[in-house]
Amino acid sequence: MSCAIAQKGREGVTTFDVPNEVLALCRAIRDAGGRALLVGGSVRDRLLGLPWKDFDLEVYGLPAEALKAQLERFGEVNTVGESFTVYKLRLNGWDVDVSLPRRETKSGRGHRGFRVMGDPFLSLEEATRRRDFTINAMLYDPLTEELVDPFGGRVDLERRILRMVDARTFPEDSLRVLRAMQLAARFECTIEPETRALCRSIDLSDLPSERIWGEVEKLLLRAERPSIGLQVALDLLIIEKLFPDLQWLVGCPQDPIWHPEGDVWTHTLLAVDQAARLVREHELPKAKWLTVMLAVLLHDVGKPLTTREEKGRIRSIGHEEAGLDPSRRVLDRLNVHTINGYDVRGNVLALVAHHLKPAQFYKDRERVSDGAFRRLAAKCDLELLYLVAKADALARGPASNAEAEEWFIARARALGVEHAPPRPLLMGRHLQQLGMAPGPEMGRLLRAVYEMQLDGKVTTLEEALAVARELLARGAFSERSEPRSRA
Repeated sequence: MSCAIAQKGREGVTTFDVPNEVLALCRAIRDAGGRALLVGGSVRDRLLGLPWKDFDLEVYGLPAEALKAQLERFGEVNTVGESFTVYKLRLNGWDVDVSLPRRETKSGRGHRGFRVMGDPFLSLEEATRRRDFTINAMLYDPLTEELVDPFGGRVDLERRILRMVDARTFPEDSLRVLRAMQLAARFECTIEPETRALCRSIDLSDLPSERIWGEVEKLLLRAERPSIGLQVALDLLIIEKLFPDLQWLVGCPQDPIWHPEGDVWTHTLLAVDQAARLVREHELPKAKWLTVMLAVLLHDVGKPLTTREEKGRIRSIGHEEAGLDPSRRVLDRLNVHTINGYDVRGNVLALVAHHLKPAQFYKDRERVSDGAFRRLAAKCDLELLYLVAKADALARGPASNAEAEEWFIARARALGVEHAPPRPLLMGRHLQQLGMAPGPEMGRLLRAVYEMQLDGKVTTLEEALAVARELLARGAFSERSEPRSRA
């Protein structure tokens, strides 16, 4: 992390630039007899000098109905959860969540097994004790500029230490183990030994896929070096318990000439960090960003199944295809399918299957045809394939070199197929105008002409129509007579 911890003002005072709209809300709550404090990640992030994203306020000393009445003076209020009472409102473009302090009682197994009740009269220490890590257990009073830090979160943040708040309550929510993974990566923290030991002991089998994905998604989207979180996941036994197909990467050998950086796990960690840099540089939208990150994470997951020593060399022939089933299992565990209408799952699998193609095309660059690029573009987005292959190529330690990938994408862009194959010139309506009826033979003819288009033998609609006429005249695609019905 490059952000510096915010400087303290006079003793006990830390100045944050809280927007006037939020300050006005805090004053209204104060005047009604309550106290509104910023809590959790918003305090942590401001201490790190990160920009405001939204605001989480916890209100003390004001019952739920009285609090809601004050909030309604500022706009439309949405209530989430009747028992623990979270109110959502929007203030001049800012999203603000306002809640009461929560009293939690363990009532069942796992991270969902809680009875939660809002209690505005909890003490600050009682309320913050339920939080996961000390860096998330700080509060800030925007009106008095007081930082409330009962568990030493500020010092832990300065030292980049991730420490649980309370060893008695921490294990009650198994999702906290995965939060440790993504927080350690995002803020480049080391995990305090007692916290580490407790995390390793917690059963994760109660976690549903959507909650697991929520933490993995934060790791892949927000961490500059996701490798830190993946190594933490290995250390905390998250990989062993939830993603055994990734566990096999640890210790899987690679040819030291081609991969001097080490085993497949080491290579994968280097590759995901390269991918994180590349997706930021290319400013990919969320769905494509995650597609690239997942594909890089999984690109060599087939190597443990295919790695052999032959004539003194370590080889993993066919690991791309062999990686598809393990990739599906990981994606199933995360329940990843589409995001914002984009087929993340299908594209990840295609990128895993073809991640060696840029290097293979480059090796055979004197003979590889334009048609090969166009056909590959029908299987995956070549711009994303370039990013996956480049991350792979730059994760080989001293052997890192992306010359092949740069050549590949330059040629794909020159052909205009970096995102999709060319659209067919000849359509069914054109053949109908020639007198051909819809049916299987029309489909075969359209495919035959399109294959010629991919090979560059047909470049205009006029040429496509001429070829179609010639093939029809030769009877190559004449309609087959329908079988007669039996009496």
